Amino acid sequence: MKTFYRNFGRQVVLVAGLSVLALTATAQDLRIGAVNLERILREANMAKTAQTKLEQEFSRREKEVQGLASQLKTASEKFEREAPTLPEATRGTRQRALVDQDREFQRKQREFQEDLTLRKNEELQTVVDRANRVIKQVAEAEKYDFIIQEAVYINPKHDITDKVLSGLNGSK
Repeated sequence: MKTFYRNFGRQVVLVAGLSVLALTATAQDLRIGAVNLERILREANMAKTAQTKLEQEFSRREKEVQGLASQLKTASEKFEREAPTLPEATRGTRQRALVDQDREFQRKQREFQEDLTLRKNEELQTVVDRANRVIKQVAEAEKYDFIIQEAVYINPKHDITDKVLSGLNGSK
């Protein structure tokens, strides 16, 4: 069985090596472009518009959650100051009220974050979908073989992000 795996491993290495050689031989004919998607999501007009739209849509709820946090903090500080002088029954009642208030605050904060994240993802997906269509148009028009969106390093001569941004910002 060991012989099988050893031979199989050698065959895999051989095939991989031949593939690299074949790719190297044809790489001179390939036209490769790269896009910085993070930059597109930061600089595209439609991404900026989506961000503004989200801020407007969620500003009221954000203020509401901040108000609840402020009320909870004030009530908690007041309780801490007054707790030593309160009768046991009153102290227990106010402590339970604070726990309920904190629970309500946590729930509203969690719902706000979940709704904001969901809407942000929807808006970003719209931008990404539009960017992908523009990337495809640029690739077809300029006869690219590959367009890479995520890379550790991109040689500036292969970066087509500006072209994609122009296409995004120039059309609706």
